[in-house]
Amino acid sequence: MFSAGVTTVHGFYYSIIDMSQDSGRGAVIQKNVPLQGTNFIASDGLAAVQHGNGRDWWVVVREWTQPPYDSAFYFYLVTPDSVYLHHEQHIGEAIVDNATTVQFSKDGSKLICMERRGLLTVFDFNRCNGELSNELRIENPVANQVDSFPWFFDLEISASNRYLYLSQLHNDYDSLNHVIQYDLQAANVQASKDTIADITNLAYAGLLELAPNNKIYLSCWYNPVGTFMYPFPDSVHNYINENLSVINEPDSDNCNFTPFSFYLGGKRTYYGLPNNPNYELGRLYGSPCDTLQWTNLTPALSKGEGVIQITYISAWEKLFINASGLKGKNVTVSIYDGRGVLVRAQNFVPLHNGYATVDVDCSGWASGMYVVYLETDKERLSKKFIKE
Repeated sequence: MFSAGVTTVHGFYYSIIDMSQDSGRGAVIQKNVPLQGTNFIASDGLAAVQHGNGRDWWVVVREWTQPPYDSAFYFYLVTPDSVYLHHEQHIGEAIVDNATTVQFSKDGSKLICMERRGLLTVFDFNRCNGELSNELRIENPVANQVDSFPWFFDLEISASNRYLYLSQLHNDYDSLNHVIQYDLQAANVQASKDTIADITNLAYAGLLELAPNNKIYLSCWYNPVGTFMYPFPDSVHNYINENLSVINEPDSDNCNFTPFSFYLGGKRTYYGLPNNPNYELGRLYGSPCDTLQWTNLTPALSKGEGVIQITYISAWEKLFINASGLKGKNVTVSIYDGRGVLVRAQNFVPLHNGYATVDVDCSGWASGMYVVYLETDKERLSKKFIKE
């Protein structure tokens, strides 16, 4: 887990969590290992993406510097046995304001950056060497005066990388919050700017997050003007803090935004949503860094509409694999351990109406992470599981 100091104690840190402890709930076994000292003031943005080798991870953070300002990105590499600063890259606009956000696209090929002063940029990202390139400047920042900020708050990109979404806070000159859409394939991206939603100033528009179902969710903090609702009193339950808003079709120009439509079951939200990377991204097929043994498989085929579900029952030491919506006629299942060693391969009889199911005896296998690949002549799917 990576974290930045945000009070008077600054710096950049990681902690190690052992998920085998506390009956599978996990426990912190090493806390706040410094990667940067307390003179390093990290900006709000912190993002991670899987390395193109399918095993390691890139973690990126920016520094809120004092004059002369800097444009540096800091890229840390996480390997099975180390975490270290791999390189710095100085590219794009210098960071003047602490409220700076970075976010990877679902496929890891884009890094989008935003600052509350109005800066909005998109970079291409190389998952092999961790380098940024081809800056697309969409919006430029205003002068460094708080009363004129546009107050951009968070951003997210659709699963296809076509549409970018932005949440914007209300301020003294605009009594509404906004959700904004840009078409990254437009001839003039800035001109494609479209306000898809205006939200009451009873709320503060918060974080946007692309979910595994490819919908984008928006959190809002209920905080009427002139109050400070943190934490919420027990009596404050309403449609704003008990629901998330949803962009139901982010990859469409008509994205079907439904405000305060996802009920949290009586729980309440503020600004935040989980900052989770795409854990299912995997290797970058055919790239120069696609060299690890556990990923030396044939290039990926179109996923189509196929879905794979896996369930591991530790008491039985059995793995149950179910797939639906498959288009191919034959199925092969391959299972690799965390070192990339093939531990099981099995061919299926022809599919029946797009369904396939099999159970695998895992007795005698070592504890740890495994990756299941399911392949037909038309699709290739994967899932991970932990054997305790």
